[in-house]
Amino acid sequence: MSSAIAAQEAAYRDLRRQRRMATLTGVAVLVVLLAAAAWMSEFYPSSVIAGFPRIGEYFSKVLPSLEWANLLSGAETEGSIAFWFYRLDAWLLLLVETAQMAAIATVAGAAVALLLAFPAAKNLGAPNWVFQLTRRVLEATRTVPEIVFALIFVWAFGVGALAGILAIALHTTGALGKLFADAMENVELRPWDGVRASGGTWFEACRFAVLPAAAPDLLSYAMLRFEVNLRSASVIGFVGAGGIGEELYKVISFNYYEEISAIILLIILAVMLIDMTSERLRRRVIEAAT
Repeated sequence: MSSAIAAQEAAYRDLRRQRRMATLTGVAVLVVLLAAAAWMSEFYPSSVIAGFPRIGEYFSKVLPSLEWANLLSGAETEGSIAFWFYRLDAWLLLLVETAQMAAIATVAGAAVALLLAFPAAKNLGAPNWVFQLTRRVLEATRTVPEIVFALIFVWAFGVGALAGILAIALHTTGALGKLFADAMENVELRPWDGVRASGGTWFEACRFAVLPAAAPDLLSYAMLRFEVNLRSASVIGFVGAGGIGEELYKVISFNYYEEISAIILLIILAVMLIDMTSERLRRRVIEAAT
């Protein structure tokens, strides 16, 4: 008996040794690959260390020169908040335009993504060729950056918000389609089996069994994507796709440092507002489902 136990312990130690060697080998390979990636991309520690002071210098220029004595004074007084946001009315209009672009693009992209997510979910039993085709379409649309789509649509439709909306909606379809399909693959399938066993069609099972169970996650992903699209709508304005991005590009180009920080702060506040709204909506959906 003791010899059998000793043999088992030896086998266990050998197995642990093999696993340890495999882990160390994997870590070594990962380190080598990361080092090669850093070398090829010229990510040198010396360059990073040398550049950090310049980043601090830029941020020191971007931060406003506020003075406590004049903080709440009028727009003509330097050092006041009103002077910092002296174009607040124009920026808010542009931010509203940007938010509208993001909202329309998110709704359009999410609607198409929802339709494509059902056949893209592997556990819902769509024909293999439909599953593969849908997955490849979603991969293609989310691989191309929004700014590339925006350049194409600006050339086709001209400068303006339409090009930005189409670009963001197309990329949103691919990104949300993948997330929606993953959420559907994680739902409990007993309601699905029940609908199918009672004579329901594939579409009815998707509608009445899968969609209600996945709805909180779908809403959460859609609202998160709205935040991302607000940022994207700001960025693609750099190529003439409308919104506050065009204004941000101008102030960056002309080195209007304090205006840069004011616009960025407005975008951050808008994202925070969307995040709080998203949390409330998600809680209501969860409470309604239960």
